[in-house]
Amino acid sequence: MRNLPRAYRRLWWATGIDSLGNGVFTAALPLLAVTVSRDARDVALVSAATYLPWLLLSLTAGSVVDRVDRTTLMWRTQTLQALIVGVLTALVAAEAVTVPVLVVLAFALGSCDVFYDNAAQTALPDLVPESLLHQANGGQQMALVVGRQFVGPPLGSLLFALAWTVPFAVDAVSFVLAALLLAGLPKRRPAPSERVKVLDGLRWLSKHRVLRTLALLLGVNTFCGQFGNATLVLFVTDVLHLGAGVFGLLLAGAAFGGIVGGLVVARLAARLGDLRALLISLAVNAAVFVGMGFSPNVVVLGGLLAVSGFVTTIWNVVTVSVRQRDVPASLLGRVNSVYRLLGWGLMPLGALTGGLLAHRFGLRIPYPVAGVARGLALLAALPVLIPAMRDRLTPR
Repeated sequence: MRNLPRAYRRLWWATGIDSLGNGVFTAALPLLAVTVSRDARDVALVSAATYLPWLLLSLTAGSVVDRVDRTTLMWRTQTLQALIVGVLTALVAAEAVTVPVLVVLAFALGSCDVFYDNAAQTALPDLVPESLLHQANGGQQMALVVGRQFVGPPLGSLLFALAWTVPFAVDAVSFVLAALLLAGLPKRRPAPSERVKVLDGLRWLSKHRVLRTLALLLGVNTFCGQFGNATLVLFVTDVLHLGAGVFGLLLAGAAFGGIVGGLVVARLAARLGDLRALLISLAVNAAVFVGMGFSPNVVVLGGLLAVSGFVTTIWNVVTVSVRQRDVPASLLGRVNSVYRLLGWGLMPLGALTGGLLAHRFGLRIPYPVAGVARGLALLAALPVLIPAMRDRLTPR
């Protein structure tokens, strides 16, 4: 990171602190949910509420991000999230948590994430030169994975076992610290004459064959990801008969693969080319999901989660960098919002569908179904993706 600007390093630290708190929260929330209800449908409903804002608010967020100062929006959003998690902490302490309460608060936090994540991705090209985008996005992805999956979840599981309120209080503090760091980033105010129309992003993306195809393919894959992972906590505790601490360690296993992916993605993309890196990551993840449903023990499941984390990071970094390179700066927020709407909008439906399927046919079945669906989507996209991307995403 030494060759990256100081402002980027400040963003990186904010991302790392925020991600650590989110990782603690990621492990603690489903553990809290299963103390309230052991019904797979209820657990999936909480997960769905977290991602529903991507369907409802993505376009609005894109318009806002292209109209206001992005760094100001980021630190204000983090401050609001600190208040929301503070309320949850108080409710946990008062033993007043119910499934509807968790759904409402998960939706509120997810709504903030829609605005924050869009602003963060859109602001990054203002902080680093284009030639360093792969490296900068790799660093961001690594900070996200280390906090949200590697360090945070085991810590969250441990803290939850000690006292239910502690992990949520830690998350609230992390939001405050990240907001303070983000408040010091350079400001970028759009020109007063700039006209911001939500549909401009949709029109631009619809004409870009590469990104349009990637967005649709992402939509299928995130649907399938939530289809399987929404009830992972029940799979771990009820099928493999493991404790809360082991659940956090399994999430850390996925993060370990993601960390390795963040470290090697720039070199891998340069050697293989963006196209090959993307196609390999999608194919491997489809096979991994099929295998997860048949995992006989924690070692196999942990290994498969690590592989999934590795290839998911490769996909994320490469596709984000492509958007940041190809989309005009004045449209990046709105195009990102449409891309995320298509790519993440089906996640709540995936979580609900997976929960219903797990409730009806067992907790193992969502994974192989999701893996097969991912494989079929990739095969369907190949005739469009390969010709469209051959000239644009070539080995460097």
